[in-house]
Amino acid sequence: MTSVIEHPDYFLLDSDLDDDVRRLRDRVREFGLTEVEPIINSYWERAEFPDPVLPGLGNLGIIGGFIEGYGCPGLSRQAAGIAAREMGRIDGSINTFVGVHSSLCMGSIYMLGDEDQRSRWLPALAALEKTGAFGLTEPDHGSDSVSLETSARRVGDSWILRGRKRWIGNGHAADVIVVFARDEADSQVKAFVVEKEDDGTYPDGFRPEIIRGKMAKRSIHQADIVIEDVRLPLENRLAGCESFAGVNKVLSATRGGASWEAVGHGMAAFELASRYASEREQFGAPIASYQLVQERLAGMLSDLTSMQLLCTRMAELQERGEFTTAMASLVKMTTSRKALSMCRTARDIMAGNGLLLENHVARHLTDMEVVSTYEGTDSMQALIVGRDITGISSFTRTAR
Repeated sequence: MTSVIEHPDYFLLDSDLDDDVRRLRDRVREFGLTEVEPIINSYWERAEFPDPVLPGLGNLGIIGGFIEGYGCPGLSRQAAGIAAREMGRIDGSINTFVGVHSSLCMGSIYMLGDEDQRSRWLPALAALEKTGAFGLTEPDHGSDSVSLETSARRVGDSWILRGRKRWIGNGHAADVIVVFARDEADSQVKAFVVEKEDDGTYPDGFRPEIIRGKMAKRSIHQADIVIEDVRLPLENRLAGCESFAGVNKVLSATRGGASWEAVGHGMAAFELASRYASEREQFGAPIASYQLVQERLAGMLSDLTSMQLLCTRMAELQERGEFTTAMASLVKMTTSRKALSMCRTARDIMAGNGLLLENHVARHLTDMEVVSTYEGTDSMQALIVGRDITGISSFTRTAR
């Protein structure tokens, strides 16, 4: 039991990692344990982002993920997944920051921008000299983001943007924000970069406000953004985005991050629960000695192992270019359900002590509620898989 508690990898999957990925795993893990875990609860409780972790985060060799060049590491899918797993194993808020900044913002610029645009923005983002955000979802368009209403209109040598964005991670503070808007001229979705002025302010009409009162992911802020006749130069439109297909290109390339994070939360839940069960005594014996607790730990380990196997296979298929949208939905649905169940079980094993932030599991539990929502809710993932099974789409119904 001790070796499983220290590193819950029951099927020894990490033994197949190459030396570079293993070193990356250990580097992220050490950073999380020494730089994030000791301070995260206080920042989480105050709903503040832990700015002191940014220098160390920038030195880990994970910012930019799969991007090659421009100061980015060019990680394999497996390496990027292991990094997200290890970060999620410590804290979901920091992992979300990395995903938004590195995969979505930088990934959009890399995949949709031209060479001048990549050279203009990516190096500073890779060095974390500037931070990024990704503006797709809107107050009335989450799962159906294809119907986005934010508009863009070309006027002479400028673009004028107007609309609203919501749930934009780091959108209140990012230096570089990729915003998707519908071109009034052809009704196609285009991508634009809004960036702070030299004095640290946003362009006139761009007004982000932090969404307050969240129950989870409290150390990463999401913004509600009003975009009212924001004027951008022509060169701030990403050259390679001519329709919503550009959005799908980014989302497809970055799909899977939430699943790896779910594995991290599941690993943390298992570690915390099994260690607590070994130390907590009731009725004169450690609760780990009771049949019910052992059965629950065995169930948690079974779920965790299946999640790890799914994500390992996901990375293999991504590298081979054989990973489909429906496959991604199946992995996201499965890992989210299992990780959330594991976190609830861990909290229950700890009983009242599981409610305390000092025991960490409450933070993982509530953060998993968020993971179950972003990258598509559980229900949406199930419907995507259902469509693949039956050939029938149930997303829309004719009004009766």
